Amino acid sequence: MKTLIIDFGMGNLGSVRRAFEECGADAFISDDPGKMESADHVVLPGVGAFVDGMARLRRGGWEEAIQEAVIEDAVPLLGICLGMQLLADNGYEGGEECGLKLIPGEVRRLDPVDPLVRVPHVGWNEVHRERDHPLFSGIANGSDFYFVHSYHFIPLNPDDVLATTPYCGSFVSAVQSGNALGVQFHPEKSGQPGFRLLRNFLKWRGGLC
Repeated sequence: MKTLIIDFGMGNLGSVRRAFEECGADAFISDDPGKMESADHVVLPGVGAFVDGMARLRRGGWEEAIQEAVIEDAVPLLGICLGMQLLADNGYEGGEECGLKLIPGEVRRLDPVDPLVRVPHVGWNEVHRERDHPLFSGIANGSDFYFVHSYHFIPLNPDDVLATTPYCGSFVSAVQSGNALGVQFHPEKSGQPGFRLLRNFLKWRGGLC
C-alpha cells in the first residue's frame, strides 16, 4: 500500500512520513505530480497561509493532479491542517483565493467569542464526532488532538462535517466529501489517537462512508 505525501514546500513532511511508516504504510514524499499514479492513498499536509498554499500547488502542477486523482480515480486523500483548508472552494488567509474545490465551503479566521480566547489556537483540544465515520473508529469521542491554526473550514453542506472542537465557540475540525477527508489538527503529533486515525485512513477506500 503506497502512500504519497505531497511536497509543495509548506509542510513538516518528515514527521508525517515517520508517523505513517509507524502505522504500517509504505510512505514516500514527492514533489512530482506524476507520482500520483502509483499511490493508493494521498496525504496533503501543510502549514501557512491559504493563498501561499494554493500558489505553490499550482506552481508545482499539483492542482489538477489532485483533483483528477480524487474525483476521477477515486484515490482517498487526507488533508492535514492547511491541507484540510485547501480542500475548500475559497480561503481568505493572505487574501481571497480559490481552493481545490473538493469539499464545498470556505476558510475564515477564527473569531474569538471572549477577549481572553487567543488566536492562533495552539495546543491540545477535544474532537467531538458529529457523525459516525471509519476515520474515528476505535477513538473515544472527545479525545484530545494537537492544533496549530488561526483559520477554520466552514463547510457549505452540514453533512460534510465529521467532527467539531469547542474553541472560539465551536469550529469544524474534520470533514469528508466523496474521496476527500480533512482534519484541522495534526494526527502525527497527537499520540495514540492520532496514530489510530492514520491507521483508519489507510484502511479507508473512499466514498460515502
